[in-house]
Amino acid sequence: MKSCITISLVEEARGGPFVLWDGLEKSIDFAAQLGYDAVEIFAPGPEAIDADQLGKLLDRSGLKLAALGTGAGWVKHRLQLADPDPTKRQQAQAFVRSIVDLAGTFGAAAIIGSMQGPSGHTGNIDESLKFLAEALEDGATQAAKYDVPLIYEPLNRYETKQCCTVKAGVDLLESLSTDNVRLLCDLFHMNIEESDVAQALRDGGKWVGHIHFVDSNRRPVGLGHMSFGPIIDALREINYEGYLCAEAFPFPHPEEAARQTMRAFRYWTQQ
Repeated sequence: MKSCITISLVEEARGGPFVLWDGLEKSIDFAAQLGYDAVEIFAPGPEAIDADQLGKLLDRSGLKLAALGTGAGWVKHRLQLADPDPTKRQQAQAFVRSIVDLAGTFGAAAIIGSMQGPSGHTGNIDESLKFLAEALEDGATQAAKYDVPLIYEPLNRYETKQCCTVKAGVDLLESLSTDNVRLLCDLFHMNIEESDVAQALRDGGKWVGHIHFVDSNRRPVGLGHMSFGPIIDALREINYEGYLCAEAFPFPHPEEAARQTMRAFRYWTQQ
C-alpha cells in the first residue's frame, strides 16, 4: 500500500476535509519532504492546472498523481450527474470527461463523489440512480482511453441518496456494462454507514480501487476512535496495493495533519 495526501485548490471548499491548501508547488514539495508517494488534487476545473508545470513539479519531487477529484463540479459549478434536467446532466458529464482527460495524461484516475447528487436533489431515487449509472458508463469509457479506471465514491446518508455502502456501490458497479469503474472506500463515510468496516472492505474485494485514509471524526488517522488494525488486515486479505490517501480536516493545521497521517501510515502498514 502507498501513501497519498490531498491538495485542494478550490477556495469555495476551504475549511473542508482536504489537508494541504497552499498551492501546488508548496504542497507537493512539503508532501515529498514527509515521504508521501503521491498526491490527490481537487481543482476548480482542468483549466486551473497547468499540466506542464504539474508534470515538472511531480518529476522534481518524485511523487505520483494518484487521482483528480471532480467535486468542484458540484461545489463551484453546481453540476450533478443525476440532475433531472438533461442539459445539466450533459454539462456535468462533460466536466467529468475534462477531469478524466487531465488525470489520464498522468496515468491517474478521476473520482466521482459529490457530483453524483446530494441528498434531496430529486424525489425519484430510481431515476437518479439510473442517471448516475449512465454517467459512470460515460466516464469509464473516457478513462479507458488512458488505461485507467474511473473511481466512484459511496457517500454517507447525509450527503447523498445514491449509494451509501460498499455493498450498494458494488451492486451498482456490477449492473454496468463496463468493468472499468472501481470504488473509493472512504473510511469516514464507512464509519457512519457500515456495521463492520473491515468486513465491508473484504466484501468489496476486487472492486476496491482507492482508500480515503481518515479517522472516525474526519480528523487525521489516530485522532478519532477508528480501529485500524482490522481495516489494514482486511486490505491485505483482498491484496489491496493502492493508495491510502489522507482526505481529512487539516487539524490542528495542515502541516501537523500531514505529519500525523504519515506517522499513522507508517505505523499501521509496518505492523
